[in-house]
Amino acid sequence: MKNLLRLHEAIAIVLLKQPNRAASFDRIALEIEKRGLFPNRKGNISLSKQVELRTVQSQGRYKHLFERVNGNSVRLK
Repeated sequence: MKNLLRLHEAIAIVLLKQPNRAASFDRIALEIEKRGLFPNRKGNISLSKQVELRTVQSQGRYKHLFERVNGNSVRLK
């Protein structure tokens, strides 16, 4: 099955429903899995780690969308 959303779009959808539009990487990954927002992934990296990499460590590529709240959480701007 082909992904209809990109990972950063799936993350944004999950964060829109969270209090303060913030959640931990694990919580975001759990919601993405539960809702089937990004079913087709490559590599052996956990979805939680992929969420972290995409939101805060992607060389600033998505800094206009996300900001790190603390060590393991991110907020939608």
